[in-house]
Amino acid sequence: MRKIIANNKQVEIVEDESPAVKSSHLLIKTMYSIISPGTELTIIENSTDKQITLGYSAMGVVEECGSDITDVKPGDLVAVYGAPYVQHSEYLLVPKTLYAKVPSNVEPKEAALAGIGAIAIHALRVANLQFGETVSVVGLGLLGQMIAKIADASAYNVIAYDFHEERASMLQEETNIKSFSAVNAMEDMIKNDTSGNGADAVLLCAGGKKSPLTAQSLEWIRNKGKVVIVGDIEPDFPRNRMFSKEAQILISRAGGPGRYDKTYEAEANDYPYGFVRWTEGRNIEEYIRLVSEERINVSSFIKEEINFSDVSRAFDELVNKKSTTLTKVINFSK
Repeated sequence: MRKIIANNKQVEIVEDESPAVKSSHLLIKTMYSIISPGTELTIIENSTDKQITLGYSAMGVVEECGSDITDVKPGDLVAVYGAPYVQHSEYLLVPKTLYAKVPSNVEPKEAALAGIGAIAIHALRVANLQFGETVSVVGLGLLGQMIAKIADASAYNVIAYDFHEERASMLQEETNIKSFSAVNAMEDMIKNDTSGNGADAVLLCAGGKKSPLTAQSLEWIRNKGKVVIVGDIEPDFPRNRMFSKEAQILISRAGGPGRYDKTYEAEANDYPYGFVRWTEGRNIEEYIRLVSEERINVSSFIKEEINFSDVSRAFDELVNKKSTTLTKVINFSK
């Protein structure tokens, strides 16, 4: 089978052995996978003198089920998430804790965004907001835009910001989301909507070293407010500002409880529902529900579809962060 890797800062297609099904796993023939620019462009840049497999969010058709799989069967469509089990690869071997069945009313390309959706949902769970609270989403790449849409669907008051006007304008079609490309305009809206108290939480979805956004975010929250680090941004929080507001600084790690736990992922042992309500697998299911019930509209994310053989060019085009093209969908049938 073919798969996509980063090697010496270049994107390549290589041959690999097709996986064989095993207990508690599904063998999946990939239909679509999603390029996650923020994560994957960083991986490519760091791939000097080593090969790294790319990809973590996809969907496909079940080819074969492990002996204890009972909720899906060959021919069913599933959404899958989580490297190294999910890759830009023609076949995937995925544990039962990392997939969700795709209903017939969900567009397959929308289902392929399930990994991005799970990460967005977990970030909002980390923020632990209450109904009607105000959240500022800073950085409107693929993940930031997904978070803003899900936050709006959750009836939070959403104020979004990205200094690229093209990206900020993408959310203006969402009538409940207030989106800005100027910091002072966002700050004025936060003051207006909260009677000067500040946002209940700021979710930092941007990247960068020593970014001024971390210090600035403390100005935008209320007393005892929260800053959630979602993107690859280096924390640089002045102590005096944190102290004066008794700010909570939190970090969101991928798609939810279970991520990076070999027992949960590689061995496919789920956590008890009553003790860990929202695992990464259940967050995948929740994303699919939001799409199925039309509570979020992700059609703007999947406008550009590419053939598997054209991936190198696709990654080059995504380097331009001003573009309103937030991702590209890889079609494995072409």
